[in-house]
Amino acid sequence: MAADKKPFERLPTDVVPTNYKLELRPDLKLFKFTGTLDITMDVKKSTNRIVLNSAEIEITSAKCGGQDVTVTYDVEAETVTLQLTSDLAVGETTVSMEYTGILNDQMRGFYRSKYTHPDFPNEERYAGVTQFEAADARRALPCWDEPLIKASFDVTLIVPKDLVALSNMNETSCEDVEGGLKRVMFARTPIMSTYLLAFIVGEFDHVEGRDSNGVLVRVFTPTGKKENGQYALDVAVKTLPFYATYFDIKYPLPKMDLIAIQDFAAGAMENWGLVTYRERLLLVDPVNSSAFTKQLVALVVGHEIAHQWFGNLVTMEWWTHLWLNEGFATWIEYLCVDHTHPEFEIWTNFLSREYASALNLDALDNSHPIEIEVGPPSEVEEIFDTISYAKGSCIIRMLHDWIGTENFRTGLGSYLKKFAYKNAKTEDLWASLEEASKKPVATVMNTWTKQMGYPVLTVEGKQDGNNRILTISQKKFCANGDSSGHESVLWQVPVTIATSKNPTAVKFVLESQSTTVTVEGVGQDDWILVNPSRQGFYRVSYSATLLSPILSILGQLSAQDRLGLLNDTFALARAGVGSTVDVLRLIGSFISETSYTVWESLASNIGSLARLFSSTDCYEDFKRFALKLLTPSFARLGWDSKDTDSTLDTMLRSLVIGQLGRYGDPDMISESKRRFSDHVSEKDAIPADIKSAVFSAALSGGDESIFDHLVALHDKADSNEEKVRIYSSLGNGKTETLITKCLDFATSDKVRPQDLPAVLMSLTRSCPDSRERVWKFVQENWTMLKDRYNGQFLLARMIDVSTAGFVSEERAGEIEKFFSENPWPVAARIVKQNCEAIRLNAKWLQRDRDIVKEWLASQ
Repeated sequence: MAADKKPFERLPTDVVPTNYKLELRPDLKLFKFTGTLDITMDVKKSTNRIVLNSAEIEITSAKCGGQDVTVTYDVEAETVTLQLTSDLAVGETTVSMEYTGILNDQMRGFYRSKYTHPDFPNEERYAGVTQFEAADARRALPCWDEPLIKASFDVTLIVPKDLVALSNMNETSCEDVEGGLKRVMFARTPIMSTYLLAFIVGEFDHVEGRDSNGVLVRVFTPTGKKENGQYALDVAVKTLPFYATYFDIKYPLPKMDLIAIQDFAAGAMENWGLVTYRERLLLVDPVNSSAFTKQLVALVVGHEIAHQWFGNLVTMEWWTHLWLNEGFATWIEYLCVDHTHPEFEIWTNFLSREYASALNLDALDNSHPIEIEVGPPSEVEEIFDTISYAKGSCIIRMLHDWIGTENFRTGLGSYLKKFAYKNAKTEDLWASLEEASKKPVATVMNTWTKQMGYPVLTVEGKQDGNNRILTISQKKFCANGDSSGHESVLWQVPVTIATSKNPTAVKFVLESQSTTVTVEGVGQDDWILVNPSRQGFYRVSYSATLLSPILSILGQLSAQDRLGLLNDTFALARAGVGSTVDVLRLIGSFISETSYTVWESLASNIGSLARLFSSTDCYEDFKRFALKLLTPSFARLGWDSKDTDSTLDTMLRSLVIGQLGRYGDPDMISESKRRFSDHVSEKDAIPADIKSAVFSAALSGGDESIFDHLVALHDKADSNEEKVRIYSSLGNGKTETLITKCLDFATSDKVRPQDLPAVLMSLTRSCPDSRERVWKFVQENWTMLKDRYNGQFLLARMIDVSTAGFVSEERAGEIEKFFSENPWPVAARIVKQNCEAIRLNAKWLQRDRDIVKEWLASQ
């Protein structure tokens, strides 16, 4: 900590709010707003000073309990102190303020979002939008901007008569005022944290319906796009009652609004009763949206609506417990979508996305525990990461499986009722689940939340008549393969063992470093599987005698078990405790794989190997290996959809076409260019589900004219989904000219600041030259990027994108040097993680390059 920087302190609680009465008048032309605020307070201890949070606000007048007030600001601490002439008496009092603020363009606080109206496409217009998590309500009103300090809110907005005004609660009155304005009043909110407050002013259309409990549900869209809100409305109408039943608590607000925002830094935000989304995560075009987009929208809607109970009704005490909000919502979004959309087979997707990414990150020395002490809110952004969301969801899933569905629901319902409209810590949830299940939940789960990493279970066995005697031991799994120094680290591991005859033959908790387990009724030729369906958050390493029977029946295993076995084998090879050639052989055995979700993991693993070998002399052989693996799936699926296709077949077709294009299949690239030409000339439109794949493949074998046509398609697209497809394709050009054109486009006014990382990512995944250029771009434009994304996590995202995937010690050292000279604290852990991963890649390549080259040549 710098010597001149004051240590962080939470706000004093001598005085706390019980109600905010807020009236705001935003000016969407001058980008300012004025506010009047009456805060009813509970004076718990007599004092003559009140300290609140405030940032970029000027208080023009203030009175408290009849006293005049002296106002002083602490810009660094983002606080304002109201100094009174005499002490306040214990009890209730009111402070009244008038103030002004800025409608900024930083996508935080109360900010402006630019858009165009379909009837006036050349005219820039602005909406007023809020994003307050983690600590930006203070940019809209002076307040106690900490999750623990809850209050109710009475919101009034004075806005132009022709605009829509929304807040957390239902509108109670609307009256005209002079100047072509209207005063819109909203009902009082429940007691809630400031980061969940929201208000929006702009031009919107909407669709609406009611759920089975009579709750009004509305989806707000940009003008002219209300039909694109229908899919999300259908999902929300099913989702709200699912959660009300699951939690055994009615949704406590009279309405549920979901709204698409055009300038939005996060993916979505769970403001109570008024959830905000990026357009592509809410809007579904009935004709031009892909099955992948529909799946994504269903998951994100499920996630944010889950927060209405878990996060909003019961809120974390401090950001240290953020994982409890996000990990739980990530787990239950999959449970909900499995209920509302079984065709997605969503739990296998969970493994290929949340589970795999969490295991990969948490094996690094520079990971962090799920529960990590957080000081000032500026530190919060650093833990909005894979550990909080993905690992958090994985250990919730493991806990759910261990204590059972009924115990879990009973304990969860008890927790939500006990802490409704209050705040809670992780330990409070464990206590409720422990009471319901009569199992030592806290003892077991603390080993997963309070320490970093996870174990690998080594499994060996011998036959004893009709029984199999297994020796199972645990040690910390380290991405570098070296667990020395971690010998004392243990987890309490819920273990399930399946056999060919019994899916749950044995269940127990491994509490020690090693144990012996007898599995009865298992013959010499029977297989045994540890951690079926990958409910437990750990890897498994089998002895050769146990692995061989599993591999012989690989195709008979569930998609979840095939996927898990593949990813464990891959991780062990990367760590140097397994063979990369064995991984390639195993990948090759998936040549007849038909599951989209297994292919999602296959493609990820193949992509990691491609990045590893992309600058070596065996890369051409590697691409031939990849194409050989992909060809049978394309032969089965073909270019065009069939009546017999499942939803997942549709998604797999796109994945396979994209992968064939990525690895240079000449027929795929040629046909993609032909179809792209027909699409551009409006002769024959490319179906939505394969658009992204065709765009990418066409450009990977194309020239500047294809790039220019893609930009032209972007410029006339009125769908954010279509634009994101193009962003993910534009980096696929392989020439220096195309790479330069892509970077120039990325920083032009055509790309909203929130979408720049998507364009950069398409470049980093294309080829080594593109990856190098992106890293150089970030260095050369560092000052511009800092200014543009000041205070936002999007810059951390760009740092992640631009520093990942390299394969040399030299590059790791260069990245470390740059960020030591140009520090960005929110991304400090990301830089360490990526540099560690780069060094692991370099060692992996050095270790296995020759044997992989020899094996690929033999194929």
